[in-house]
Amino acid sequence: MTHVSTADVAITGLGLVTPAGIGVEANWNRIRAGTPCAAPDPVLKGMPTDFSCRVPGFDPDELLGGFAGWQLDRFVQLAVVAAREAIADAGWDPRTWDAPRVGVVLGNSLGGAETFEEQHRALRDDGPALVSPLAVPKYLPNMVSGQVAIDCGARGANLVVASACASGAMAIGMARDLLRSGRCDVVLAGAGEAALTPTVVAGLHKMGALSKRCDAPETASRPFDAGRDGFVAAEGAGILVMERADDAGDRARALVRGYGTTCDAHHATAPDPEGAGIERALREALADAGVEPSAVDHVNAHGTATPMNDVVEARMLRRVLGERPAVTSTKGVTGHTLAAAGAIEAAYTALAIQHGEIPPTANLEHQDPEIDVDVVHGTARAGAVDVAVSTSMGFGGHNAALVLTPA
Repeated sequence: MTHVSTADVAITGLGLVTPAGIGVEANWNRIRAGTPCAAPDPVLKGMPTDFSCRVPGFDPDELLGGFAGWQLDRFVQLAVVAAREAIADAGWDPRTWDAPRVGVVLGNSLGGAETFEEQHRALRDDGPALVSPLAVPKYLPNMVSGQVAIDCGARGANLVVASACASGAMAIGMARDLLRSGRCDVVLAGAGEAALTPTVVAGLHKMGALSKRCDAPETASRPFDAGRDGFVAAEGAGILVMERADDAGDRARALVRGYGTTCDAHHATAPDPEGAGIERALREALADAGVEPSAVDHVNAHGTATPMNDVVEARMLRRVLGERPAVTSTKGVTGHTLAAAGAIEAAYTALAIQHGEIPPTANLEHQDPEIDVDVVHGTARAGAVDVAVSTSMGFGGHNAALVLTPA
């Protein structure tokens, strides 16, 4: 084991399975085009909120094989496919890596909600004899990291982060710490979530968290817009392969230079109205990276399109970073993938750095006058991105911020 260090950590592989598509190329093309993914959802037919953002064309039998198709809940299926892509993108063959030195740190918040609802119906309608012996292992949230490790033979540290919508970003931060400490040489980091079930969506609707634009779902996710009225629930997975930069060489896509995490300790579902918690996380991440706030070129914001979150976050960004950074929320395209959001958005941030292009915030027609930051909208904006930030906030008051730079 090597000594604790402050070595740079690189992203060497990306895997994305989101409403914007399956694969990095499909995702980037749709994100940079700013084309929203929300559509009517047959599973939610008859519900007060009857639309969502689902992964298009996801066939587990084709992508994983028939056994995995019924053995794994959807949130794990998405993560396994994304992990396979990320590993291949990083140039690794799991048959040849030093498996005890390969870790997995993934986020999830709601576990196998689809499995739980299916098995509850079986118990209610047909009795305990019809409950599947796979009910518990399919439902458990830790299976997102456990099954990814089984699939690729990663035998190092294996952790699940359950910090609501900050989970994916926190998983990346924890993976960086594992690499810096010398406990692992390679870590798969990110998150997977698939909880578009009637019970979950009904609960989010009753909270007032979801958009009510059932007549035009494609326009419903509108971060920073004056007409925003809530987020669009989504599913997805984002996996990053991370290694120490010295080991990554020219395979590095970007560097994870800074990480900060805090808790509001304020309210179960509402952010601190002053944004104090996410501000501390961002300042922590910048200090960790050794970067001045004035150097930040781009922010991939949490930007959920809820009335309170967007104003709180925008005011915080203006307070910390000033007017310079180009801000975007890719949730205008993907909707809110909950625990997976921070990981997916970190991947988009790395791609913005690589391509020198900042994707637009979809559906932004009239920017809220209370939001005094430079929000990219309409079309993608070209330009070098030397320092980028990705912010995440979650129920329970969880906050995380990541600072990424070119490799």
